[in-house]
Amino acid sequence: MFLREIINWISFQLHILKNILIFLAPAIPMTIKLTLVAFALALILGLLIGLARLSQRGLIKALSKIYVDVLRGIPLLVQIFFIYFGLGKILNLDRFLAGVIAIAVCYSAYLAEIIRAGIQAIHKGQYQAALSLGMTPYQTMRYVILPQSLRIIVPPVANEFIASLKDSSLVSIIGLRELTRAGREYYSQYFVDFQTWLVVGIIYLVMTLSLSRLVAHLEKKYKVHGYGIPH
Repeated sequence: MFLREIINWISFQLHILKNILIFLAPAIPMTIKLTLVAFALALILGLLIGLARLSQRGLIKALSKIYVDVLRGIPLLVQIFFIYFGLGKILNLDRFLAGVIAIAVCYSAYLAEIIRAGIQAIHKGQYQAALSLGMTPYQTMRYVILPQSLRIIVPPVANEFIASLKDSSLVSIIGLRELTRAGREYYSQYFVDFQTWLVVGIIYLVMTLSLSRLVAHLEKKYKVHGYGIPH
Protein backbone atom coordinates (compact mmCIF):
# COMPACT_ATOMS: atom_id res chain seq x y z
CA MET A 1 0.00 0.00 0.00
CA PHE A 2 2.74 2.42 0.98
CA LEU A 3 4.78 1.50 -2.11
CA ARG A 4 1.77 2.10 -4.33
CA GLU A 5 1.29 5.57 -2.84
CA ILE A 6 4.91 6.41 -3.53
CA ILE A 7 4.59 5.21 -7.13
CA ASN A 8 1.39 7.22 -7.60
CA TRP A 9 3.05 10.31 -6.11
CA ILE A 10 6.06 9.96 -8.39
CA SER A 11 3.79 9.43 -11.40
CA PHE A 12 1.80 12.54 -10.49
CA GLN A 13 4.96 14.62 -10.09
CA LEU A 14 6.31 13.45 -13.44
CA HIS A 15 3.00 14.39 -15.02
CA ILE A 16 3.28 17.89 -13.56
CA LEU A 17 6.88 18.25 -14.74
CA LYS A 18 5.88 17.11 -18.22
CA ASN A 19 3.09 19.71 -18.38
CA ILE A 20 5.45 22.43 -17.20
CA LEU A 21 8.04 21.47 -19.82
CA ILE A 22 5.41 21.52 -22.57
CA PHE A 23 4.27 24.96 -21.41
CA LEU A 24 7.82 26.35 -21.26
CA ALA A 25 9.14 24.83 -24.49
CA PRO A 26 7.82 27.56 -26.85
CA ALA A 27 9.67 30.21 -24.81
CA ILE A 28 13.08 28.54 -25.14
CA PRO A 29 13.69 29.72 -28.75
CA MET A 30 12.98 33.31 -27.66
CA THR A 31 15.63 33.03 -24.93
CA ILE A 32 18.16 31.69 -27.43
CA LYS A 33 17.24 34.29 -30.07
CA LEU A 34 17.48 37.13 -27.56
CA THR A 35 20.89 35.95 -26.39
CA LEU A 36 22.32 35.40 -29.87
CA VAL A 37 21.17 38.73 -31.31
CA ALA A 38 22.21 40.72 -28.23
CA PHE A 39 25.62 39.06 -27.97
CA ALA A 40 26.35 39.51 -31.68
CA LEU A 41 25.66 43.24 -31.28
CA ALA A 42 27.72 43.27 -28.07
CA LEU A 43 30.68 41.77 -29.95
CA ILE A 44 30.54 44.49 -32.60
CA LEU A 45 30.28 47.27 -30.01
CA GLY A 46 32.92 45.61 -27.85
CA LEU A 47 35.37 45.44 -30.73
CA LEU A 48 34.86 49.11 -31.58
CA ILE A 49 35.16 50.23 -27.95
CA GLY A 50 38.12 47.92 -27.35
CA LEU A 51 39.98 49.44 -30.31
CA ALA A 52 39.01 52.93 -29.10
CA ARG A 53 40.56 52.09 -25.70
CA LEU A 54 43.86 51.58 -27.55
CA SER A 55 43.55 54.73 -29.63
CA GLN A 56 46.41 57.22 -29.68
CA ARG A 57 43.90 60.06 -29.64
CA GLY A 58 43.35 61.22 -26.09
CA LEU A 59 39.68 62.20 -26.48
CA ILE A 60 38.63 58.89 -28.07
CA LYS A 61 40.55 56.92 -25.47
CA ALA A 62 39.04 58.93 -22.60
CA LEU A 63 35.47 58.65 -23.90
CA SER A 64 35.81 54.90 -24.42
CA LYS A 65 37.14 54.50 -20.89
CA ILE A 66 34.19 56.46 -19.51
CA TYR A 67 31.84 54.24 -21.55
CA VAL A 68 33.36 51.08 -20.07
CA ASP A 69 33.53 52.38 -16.49
CA VAL A 70 29.97 53.69 -16.48
CA LEU A 71 28.33 50.61 -17.99
CA ARG A 72 30.29 48.19 -15.85
CA GLY A 73 29.23 50.14 -12.78
CA ILE A 74 25.47 50.03 -13.48
CA PRO A 75 23.54 46.75 -12.95
CA LEU A 76 22.02 45.23 -16.08
CA LEU A 77 18.54 45.35 -14.56
CA VAL A 78 18.80 49.13 -14.15
CA GLN A 79 19.98 49.45 -17.75
CA ILE A 80 16.99 47.42 -18.93
CA PHE A 81 14.63 49.73 -17.05
CA PHE A 82 16.39 52.82 -18.38
CA ILE A 83 16.32 51.68 -22.00
CA TYR A 84 12.76 50.31 -22.01
CA PHE A 85 10.98 52.86 -19.83
CA GLY A 86 13.25 55.77 -20.76
CA LEU A 87 14.65 55.60 -24.28
CA GLY A 88 12.03 53.06 -25.28
CA LYS A 89 9.23 55.55 -24.83
CA ILE A 90 11.06 58.15 -26.90
CA LEU A 91 12.24 55.79 -29.67
CA ASN A 92 9.17 53.53 -29.51
CA LEU A 93 11.17 50.37 -28.80
CA ASP A 94 9.36 47.09 -28.33
CA ARG A 95 10.28 44.68 -25.51
CA PHE A 96 12.54 42.48 -27.61
CA LEU A 97 14.54 45.33 -29.12
CA ALA A 98 14.87 47.04 -25.74
CA GLY A 99 16.12 43.80 -24.19
CA VAL A 100 18.60 43.26 -27.02
CA ILE A 101 19.99 46.78 -26.73
CA ALA A 102 20.27 46.60 -22.94
CA ILE A 103 22.13 43.27 -22.91
CA ALA A 104 24.31 44.29 -25.87
CA VAL A 105 25.32 47.63 -24.40
CA CYS A 106 26.00 46.13 -20.98
CA TYR A 107 28.12 43.25 -22.25
CA SER A 108 29.93 45.38 -24.83
CA ALA A 109 31.74 47.07 -21.94
CA TYR A 110 33.04 43.75 -20.62
CA LEU A 111 33.90 42.46 -24.08
CA ALA A 112 35.76 45.69 -24.85
CA GLU A 113 38.14 45.04 -21.97
CA ILE A 114 38.62 41.42 -23.01
CA ILE A 115 39.39 42.44 -26.58
CA ARG A 116 41.72 45.21 -25.43
CA ALA A 117 43.63 42.79 -23.21
CA GLY A 118 43.82 40.25 -26.04
CA ILE A 119 45.30 42.81 -28.42
CA GLN A 120 47.79 44.02 -25.83
CA ALA A 121 48.90 40.42 -25.26
CA ILE A 122 50.40 40.39 -28.77
CA HIS A 123 54.01 41.51 -28.72
CA LYS A 124 54.56 45.04 -30.05
CA GLY A 125 57.36 43.74 -32.23
CA GLN A 126 54.82 42.11 -34.53
CA TYR A 127 53.06 45.42 -35.02
CA GLN A 128 56.34 47.15 -35.78
CA ALA A 129 57.42 44.37 -38.14
CA ALA A 130 54.18 44.61 -40.11
CA LEU A 131 54.57 48.38 -40.46
CA SER A 132 58.15 47.94 -41.62
CA LEU A 133 56.88 45.66 -44.39
CA GLY A 134 54.72 48.49 -45.70
CA MET A 135 51.39 47.51 -44.16
CA THR A 136 49.10 50.28 -42.97
CA PRO A 137 47.98 50.38 -39.30
CA TYR A 138 44.54 49.16 -40.41
CA GLN A 139 46.02 46.24 -42.36
CA THR A 140 48.30 45.39 -39.47
CA MET A 141 45.44 45.27 -37.02
CA ARG A 142 43.16 43.30 -39.36
CA TYR A 143 45.61 40.75 -40.78
CA VAL A 144 48.26 40.42 -38.07
CA ILE A 145 47.07 41.47 -34.61
CA LEU A 146 43.38 40.59 -34.50
CA PRO A 147 43.71 37.02 -35.89
CA GLN A 148 46.25 36.22 -33.17
CA SER A 149 44.37 37.93 -30.36
CA LEU A 150 41.22 36.07 -31.38
CA ARG A 151 42.76 32.80 -30.23
CA ILE A 152 43.48 34.35 -26.85
CA ILE A 153 40.07 35.90 -26.23
CA VAL A 154 37.89 32.99 -27.39
CA PRO A 155 37.55 31.36 -23.92
CA PRO A 156 36.68 34.54 -21.96
CA VAL A 157 34.34 35.73 -24.71
CA ALA A 158 32.57 32.36 -24.67
CA ASN A 159 32.22 32.63 -20.89
CA GLU A 160 30.62 36.04 -21.31
CA PHE A 161 28.18 34.47 -23.76
CA ILE A 162 27.14 31.95 -21.12
CA ALA A 163 26.70 34.78 -18.62
CA SER A 164 24.55 36.73 -21.07
CA LEU A 165 22.35 33.66 -21.58
CA LYS A 166 21.63 33.54 -17.86
CA ASP A 167 21.20 37.31 -17.61
CA SER A 168 18.64 37.23 -20.42
CA SER A 169 16.19 36.12 -17.71
CA LEU A 170 16.21 39.71 -16.42
CA VAL A 171 14.37 40.86 -19.54
CA SER A 172 11.28 39.06 -18.21
CA ILE A 173 10.81 42.05 -15.90
CA ILE A 174 9.64 44.18 -18.86
CA GLY A 175 7.21 41.52 -20.09
CA LEU A 176 9.17 39.77 -22.83
CA ARG A 177 8.00 36.16 -22.90
CA GLU A 178 11.25 34.27 -22.64
CA LEU A 179 11.92 31.25 -20.41
CA THR A 180 11.74 32.97 -17.02
CA ARG A 181 8.62 34.95 -17.98
CA ALA A 182 6.94 31.74 -19.13
CA GLY A 183 7.80 30.18 -15.78
CA ARG A 184 6.14 33.07 -13.96
CA GLU A 185 3.07 32.71 -16.16
CA TYR A 186 2.74 29.00 -15.40
CA TYR A 187 3.15 29.60 -11.68
CA SER A 188 0.52 32.36 -11.69
CA GLN A 189 -1.97 30.11 -13.49
CA TYR A 190 -1.48 26.83 -11.63
CA PHE A 191 0.26 27.93 -8.39
CA VAL A 192 2.91 25.25 -8.76
CA ASP A 193 6.03 27.00 -7.58
CA PHE A 194 8.72 24.44 -6.69
CA GLN A 195 8.23 22.23 -9.75
CA THR A 196 7.99 25.22 -12.10
CA TRP A 197 11.26 26.77 -11.04
CA LEU A 198 12.88 23.36 -10.89
CA VAL A 199 12.13 22.83 -14.57
CA VAL A 200 13.21 26.38 -15.46
CA GLY A 201 16.46 25.85 -13.59
CA ILE A 202 17.10 22.51 -15.27
CA ILE A 203 16.54 24.00 -18.73
CA TYR A 204 19.01 26.81 -18.01
CA LEU A 205 21.42 24.26 -16.55
CA VAL A 206 21.26 22.08 -19.66
CA MET A 207 21.92 25.07 -21.92
CA THR A 208 24.78 26.45 -19.83
CA LEU A 209 26.43 23.05 -19.32
CA SER A 210 26.27 22.43 -23.06
CA LEU A 211 27.88 25.80 -23.70
CA SER A 212 30.48 25.13 -20.99
CA ARG A 213 31.51 21.95 -22.79
CA LEU A 214 31.79 23.96 -25.99
CA VAL A 215 33.91 26.57 -24.21
CA ALA A 216 36.23 23.87 -22.88
CA HIS A 217 36.59 22.48 -26.40
CA LEU A 218 37.30 25.92 -27.87
CA GLU A 219 39.78 26.70 -25.11
CA LYS A 220 41.68 23.51 -25.85
CA LYS A 221 41.51 24.03 -29.61
CA TYR A 222 42.58 27.67 -29.66
CA LYS A 223 44.94 27.64 -26.69
CA VAL A 224 48.03 29.73 -27.31
CA HIS A 225 51.11 28.37 -25.60
CA GLY A 226 53.08 31.00 -23.76
CA TYR A 227 50.06 33.03 -22.64
CA GLY A 228 48.26 32.73 -19.36
CA ILE A 229 49.08 30.65 -16.30
CA PRO A 230 49.73 26.94 -16.90
CA HIS A 231 47.43 24.58 -15.04
